[in-house]
Amino acid sequence: MEIKIESKRNNPLLNRTEVQFTVKHEGEGTPNREIIRNELADKLNAKKENIIINNISSGFGTQETVGYAKVYTSLKQSKDLERKHFLIRNKVITEGKKTDERKKEEKPTTPEKKTEETFEPQKEGDKTEETPPVEEKTPDEGSAEGEKKEEPKVKDEKKE
Repeated sequence: MEIKIESKRNNPLLNRTEVQFTVKHEGEGTPNREIIRNELADKLNAKKENIIINNISSGFGTQETVGYAKVYTSLKQSKDLERKHFLIRNKVITEGKKTDERKKEEKPTTPEKKTEETFEPQKEGDKTEETPPVEEKTPDEGSAEGEKKEEPKVKDEKKE
């Protein structure tokens, strides 16, 4: 795997360096973010924690991946400036307690037993509860044949 830096731009306003790179990976699959971050850290003389990869993409059937990364001066600055999903994707932070609690709630520890409240479909042979008969509409109330009641016409007062 070989990384080539295509462009490197210093952004003093945000205290970061923006890097566009190309990774050539002959005979291998697309490398993951962790491997690319390690290689970029070696190449740019920066800490791995300060590098945030925005995107990496490779075309179908090619042995080349292009990407865009930001190298911050400190971890604190990257946490302050970057969006949360980029930090999670680059494993700078973890998802947090809320999602862990949701995962625990979704997985029941013991199987639920059937209670009286559980809905069970009625079998054809069972006649424990009778359903009320469906009322049919008469033709004067409006029917499915397309008959409509005529509405009384109102005189147009503007024509007078």
